Amino acid sequence: MDSPHSRVTSIGSAVGANLVRVAGTLLATRLAKDEGGRVTTTDNAWVIPQATERRYGAALFDLDGVLTPTAEVHMRAWNRMFSDYFEAHHVSPAYTDDDYFAYVDGKPRYDGVRACLASRGITLPEGDPTDAAGTETVCGLGNAKNDMFAKVLRDEGIAPYAGSVALIDHLKEAGVPMAVVSSSRNAPEVLAAAGIDHHFEIVVDGAVAARDRIPGKPAPDTYQHAAQLLGVPEGDAVVVEDAISGVQAGAAGDFGLVVGVDRGAGADALRAQGADVVVADLAELIA
Repeated sequence: MDSPHSRVTSIGSAVGANLVRVAGTLLATRLAKDEGGRVTTTDNAWVIPQATERRYGAALFDLDGVLTPTAEVHMRAWNRMFSDYFEAHHVSPAYTDDDYFAYVDGKPRYDGVRACLASRGITLPEGDPTDAAGTETVCGLGNAKNDMFAKVLRDEGIAPYAGSVALIDHLKEAGVPMAVVSSSRNAPEVLAAAGIDHHFEIVVDGAVAARDRIPGKPAPDTYQHAAQLLGVPEGDAVVVEDAISGVQAGAAGDFGLVVGVDRGAGADALRAQGADVVVADLAELIA
């Protein structure tokens, strides 16, 4: 005859096995793979009108040019900094907004400085992030640009795009997790100035990337890091970007969808670099 102890052990083992089977069944019903083989969940809430074949579970937003029109402020600051430097050193051709989209847009600040200078055959010492603004180093020029940007933001403020606020409100009501992924080290200040910082507990910006040694755009790592912090499978997440380098970052990952926002880069250029969907305003992403 079995002892009371052995009967209890047998019952416990059976219950444990059943719990494992139930948990496995629940997990199987929640986890699936889309047609591209990406791991997704079956309880996603975001229906995107341009991609109705499935639902999505998280939004990973770039900031400048996607949520706020700060890309215009960045453009003016870059133009002023490079124009002053090029004129002082007789560099040609002169800096134009085309240079912004080709070499600067969406990249970490010092990467943008380095790339634009290289386009003119110029190589400067790297310097240090503590270099005074205007020092003839990559960091010094980048810091001069940042000072110009901060002054405009401080003096003029910024308002978010109305369509972007509409999408944020829609996703928040649906319970869809959201994060901001920006190459700018000014992201927290911009979000606060725009009055939308309370919507985003997760902000992966240039300061976070530098601190944690995360490669910046066009590498996908900062977006992947944001998805991990949200606790969302990469295949559930939607990358929303207006910059070529940002779209390239999304396309380089295994994300569920890459949305390009055409604020000047051009719809064809965004698609060519990996955007699955291109919109002119984020309100178009509300079903």
